[in-house]
Amino acid sequence: MTAPADRAAGDADDRRAVTGKRRIAFAAYTDEDRMPGLLVLLRSLVLTNPAVCEDFLVLHPGLPDAAFDAARRLHPRIVPREAAGRLDVFRVDDYDTVVALGTGMVVLGPLLPLLELRTGVGAVPQPGPDGRRTVRDDGLLVIQRQDADGTFLTGEKRGGDERSGDERGGDERVHRALGREPGLLTPVDSRYDFLVGRLYDDTPVPDSTAVLRFTDTDRAGYAPAYEARARYELDDEAFRAAYCALPGPKHPELLLHCALPFPAEGTAPVDLVRQVAEVHRQQGRYEEAVMLLTAAVDDRPDLPRCHETLGICLLALSRYEEAEAHLLLATVSPDFAARAYGQLARLAWLLGRTRDAHGYARDGLDADPTDANCRAWYVRTRDEPNAPTPRAAVPAAPAAPAAPAEQLAHVALFADGQENAGDKVLPEAVRMCFDADTGTGRWHQQSVHRLVDESVLEELNARRGVIVGGGGLFLPDTAPNSNSGWQWNIADDVLGRITAPLAVFAVGYNVFDGQRYRRERFAESLRVLVERSVFFGLRNQGSVARVRELLPDDLRDRVRYQPCPTTVARHLDPEWTDPGNRDDTVLVNCAYDRANLRFGHDYGHFLAEMDAAVRAIGERAEVRYAAHMPADEKFVHDLRREHGTSLPVEPLYLRSNEQIRDLYRRTRLVIGMRGHAGMIPFGCGTPVISLVSHPKLAYFLTDIERPEWGVSVHDRALGARLAERATVVLEDHPAAVADVHGRQENLWSVTRANLTGLREVFGLPLPAPRIPGPRSAEGAHGLHLPDTRTK
Repeated sequence: MTAPADRAAGDADDRRAVTGKRRIAFAAYTDEDRMPGLLVLLRSLVLTNPAVCEDFLVLHPGLPDAAFDAARRLHPRIVPREAAGRLDVFRVDDYDTVVALGTGMVVLGPLLPLLELRTGVGAVPQPGPDGRRTVRDDGLLVIQRQDADGTFLTGEKRGGDERSGDERGGDERVHRALGREPGLLTPVDSRYDFLVGRLYDDTPVPDSTAVLRFTDTDRAGYAPAYEARARYELDDEAFRAAYCALPGPKHPELLLHCALPFPAEGTAPVDLVRQVAEVHRQQGRYEEAVMLLTAAVDDRPDLPRCHETLGICLLALSRYEEAEAHLLLATVSPDFAARAYGQLARLAWLLGRTRDAHGYARDGLDADPTDANCRAWYVRTRDEPNAPTPRAAVPAAPAAPAAPAEQLAHVALFADGQENAGDKVLPEAVRMCFDADTGTGRWHQQSVHRLVDESVLEELNARRGVIVGGGGLFLPDTAPNSNSGWQWNIADDVLGRITAPLAVFAVGYNVFDGQRYRRERFAESLRVLVERSVFFGLRNQGSVARVRELLPDDLRDRVRYQPCPTTVARHLDPEWTDPGNRDDTVLVNCAYDRANLRFGHDYGHFLAEMDAAVRAIGERAEVRYAAHMPADEKFVHDLRREHGTSLPVEPLYLRSNEQIRDLYRRTRLVIGMRGHAGMIPFGCGTPVISLVSHPKLAYFLTDIERPEWGVSVHDRALGARLAERATVVLEDHPAAVADVHGRQENLWSVTRANLTGLREVFGLPLPAPRIPGPRSAEGAHGLHLPDTRTK
């Protein structure tokens, strides 16, 4: 019973087929007579679950599309489906979990626990004849398609009136089907399907009731129940006002749906305007946010929070002078001063005003000495050299800088301080592809986020070549700007005036599954970038395909595959030796940026499954936690709090690049969620298992033809699968390492071929051939520097 949703797909990026993210929907069957009940149900669902917004399937016997207009005014994700009756919900095959409600139901409490169910058919057992428990077809059902698909009711004769599978009663086909498969029923607490008939003699509705179900009960004797229902018999204006007035978190789609359009007379509360503008900002609609906030703060310097949000949005639009003015207005409030000064420090730094950035950071620390963002900017701008950190293998005394014409310019995201460990290792790995000397003498460093103005353009053109990469730079929200629509802050006309050979090297298309962004500016900038580049290489074939979709036909073939240099680290480091013996450890890593996009409603499930995996793997090796940044340590805290399991932490964000690689090459297995928690250890010759919460992890495993090395964070059997696969690796570790080495050879072959052409373009000499290093006890391949000569 697959059918396209009638709502527009919008600008959300949907890659659930890659990440395994669950597709969830509510559903209810209605006909013309029951439409008023559906509207009450929708209002109650929205007002009692303001942070929940999933598709709502409206099953119907063939109503005209206009019949759903009233429902669409209440909910932004109404999906009509023609159906023979309510039990056709079991034939819905394009959602993984469907919560079937009825038009005689009213939602009175949170339903999140229902969305977290993962097995069987959830229902509230009801008293049946002869004291037996039964499940009625007209009650609440939580259906997992993996357990109960379209064949679930096969063999059951349909009741006399299939339409009646709702509050009017119905047969017990679901009960009989569950009886054929013992263990399939997942009992649900009665508060999620509480019958009004239990509340005779005007008994109050219990406070714990989450779903109240009405049948044909007369009002007499049930006044409290009908009063509870009457709270949701509102007109559209009252409903919208009630939602906007609710305290606490609200789902962005629901907030926009209920708040907009604002009254023409401009009477919307300022705080509501700011909330809507914040949603626009989070979804990349900066122009809309600026339009709303500009009107709201006109002649109102007393609204620091609004000025802060407005300044951030103007910064994202590259309207820097206006952004600075509004952020300064936000600093007048002690509650927002430190945050605003942190944004001002970032703004000044983007424009190359390092001294001003340092001053703003200092002012922020004066306002709040504990502000981590201001502290980071204060340290970064205190003594900021324009040079990458030399590798440990390079002598401590740096060589004199080469003349600009002899240097290569490297445009990248350069992490420092306690930032992402992967973003520290990656830029150095890119430079190692071109030169064993990765220090100041050979390289001119340009942060990808800093505005490329005329002076920066002159510096880039003075070099023998410009290399942009690597990393997931094709991402709209890490450092938004209107100049390019991605992380490199360069306008099209400036990009067109780069005269030095320009290579895009191992960049990734890093848009998250479910992330919303606007492609127009990015697509235009991308076209200019591809036209201007002598080489355009993306770090996985998934990124290649996604970027080609955004280009005109004549440019698509110029997009090539260039693996991330971290995946071939053994072939880049002249000092590399494979370990003869490894520590008896397994390292685990998790990521928490954009957690809602990574986990959806499955974080509790993920944590429980990871606890089971950690305990099982811990019987074979010591399990330790590899934190790429401080925020990653949330996993350790949550695991200990929820399940009592403690893990020792390796804070990689405090380690040097050499120490990070050394830790990863000495362990036996890495189970990682971050892209570089898989690619760096793989490049060190260490077996990996990826926790897939982002498409890029699946893309990488597909490139190396080992998709089985990945497990979705949403997998119902995540813990057992991880334990099983870890056991295979640990029991025959030499074979697992040899497999990694073999996969790596393919990536190195592609990289070496690409480097051959690039060295010629940049006028770089070919490296002298090296005798392969000694083999390790695990049968490693020979070790050597890049040999770009054709065979």
